Amino acid sequence: MAITKRQRQVYDFIHSFVQRNGYSPSFEEIGDGLGLSSLATVHKHVSNLEKKGLLRRDYNRSRSIDVLPMRGLLKRQTEKAAAEGRLPLLGRIAAGQPIEAVEQPETISLGDITRSKDVFVLQVKGESMRDEHIVDGDYVLVEKVQNAPDGEIVVALVDGTDATLKRIYRDGAKVRLQPSNAEMAPIIVPAKSVQVQGRVIGVLRKY
Repeated sequence: MAITKRQRQVYDFIHSFVQRNGYSPSFEEIGDGLGLSSLATVHKHVSNLEKKGLLRRDYNRSRSIDVLPMRGLLKRQTEKAAAEGRLPLLGRIAAGQPIEAVEQPETISLGDITRSKDVFVLQVKGESMRDEHIVDGDYVLVEKVQNAPDGEIVVALVDGTDATLKRIYRDGAKVRLQPSNAEMAPIIVPAKSVQVQGRVIGVLRKY
């Protein structure tokens, strides 16, 4: 179930108000804070947020709006996206030095391309794979696997926190994560500190 821009503004206002004051705002304070002159409009937005499981009210007391976490809504949106054949866009991936991988709840519709594969999408940040025609801002389609042959372009997680996009090569107790950019040096780390999260199966570019 989607949330509208105005509903998000109401949700954020109530959340911020409670954080500042320790109690929930009245309908009048919500209206004043958001420039809504009609209390009926405020009531409608609050009621819709309550139906979507983002607010809870106790009708036996005043100032009784409790803010519930967004997690439940995001879970439902992800489940709906999966049912519609869309893929989870989990965040951005470094194509330079490793950066912290941050999950973001978005989706992108690519089901017709990937068919039955377990695939997710990452947006590239950096130029270390430019000789493979993978540049900053591109989207890579990644098949979720835990292993890949030497030479494959993979999403590698280093030390459990830093994700990077490179060609992988194993050399005994070491792993070399090789950029496709002559101006950049490879990342060489102990094999035990690297986890393969997936292999690249396609690239999308928006012009």
